[in-house]
Amino acid sequence: MEKTLYNILIIILLVISFIILIAILLQPSRQDGTAGLFSGGGSDDLFERHKARGFEAVMQRFTAVMIGLWMLVAFGLVILSAH
Repeated sequence: MEKTLYNILIIILLVISFIILIAILLQPSRQDGTAGLFSGGGSDDLFERHKARGFEAVMQRFTAVMIGLWMLVAFGLVILSAH
C-alpha cells in the first residue's frame, strides 16, 4: 500500500513540476523595464514596485499556489520515504 501511494505521489510531483515550468515560461518578461534602467533611467526606477495586474497577477498567484502544492507533495514523499 505504501509503495503504491509513494508511486502516485511521485507521478503527481512530476506533473506539478511540469505545470510550474509552463507557468513560469508563460509569465511576461520584465526585460524591457530593466533595459530602460541602464539607458538613462534614474535610480528611482530600480526601487519602484510595480503591482501586477491582469494576466500577470493571475499567473503569479497560480505559480505560487502550484509551488505550495509541490512543497506539500514533496513533504509527503519525505514522510513516506522515512518509514
